[in-house]
Amino acid sequence: MHSLVEFLKHVAGVVQQFAERLGGPGLALLAFLDSSFLSFPEVTDVLIVLLVVQHPAAWAYYALLTTSGSVAGCYILYAMARKGGEAFLRRRFHERHVDRGLALFQRYGLLAVVVPSILPPPTPFKIFILLAGVADVRPRTFIAAVTIGRGLRYGGEALLAYLYGERALGFIQNNMAQVSLWAGVTVAVLGVGFVVWRRFRPA
Repeated sequence: MHSLVEFLKHVAGVVQQFAERLGGPGLALLAFLDSSFLSFPEVTDVLIVLLVVQHPAAWAYYALLTTSGSVAGCYILYAMARKGGEAFLRRRFHERHVDRGLALFQRYGLLAVVVPSILPPPTPFKIFILLAGVADVRPRTFIAAVTIGRGLRYGGEALLAYLYGERALGFIQNNMAQVSLWAGVTVAVLGVGFVVWRRFRPA
């Protein structure tokens, strides 16, 4: 197990260096792998800021590629979970936690994906992706939710870098967790409010 972990770390390092040289497509590749099979905590967030600082006019391009790569990576895990992820989840996590997670997705659907997709590490976002697949969230709903969440996160970072240059990097490194948390809470409150409104509005 130890040798496997070291091997994955080595692969991640090689991929990161390769992606940094590719620019925009490299961002998409990093985001794809980080959202699927490997893990690059905060590397994508830092790299998108650095690239926008170097090429400010391309901030929307970098945000779009990063978001697209992340959505594609998330969809791979989601599709795998739909085909048999429940047994894996129940082996890895307590039955009660899995059941609660499934109930959350069945009740709130899109919202249960949007909120964690905004939050930065150490939020265990991949667990929510797997739960979405096991809960049989509709593919269109899942894609829309991840696109909204990741779009807000990476689009916000790219826009900050465009507006404030290198100062945005320090702000993101020091404050991103708090900003993302408040953004997630805001989306959750608005989403729950909408769900309640729809449930109790006059027919």
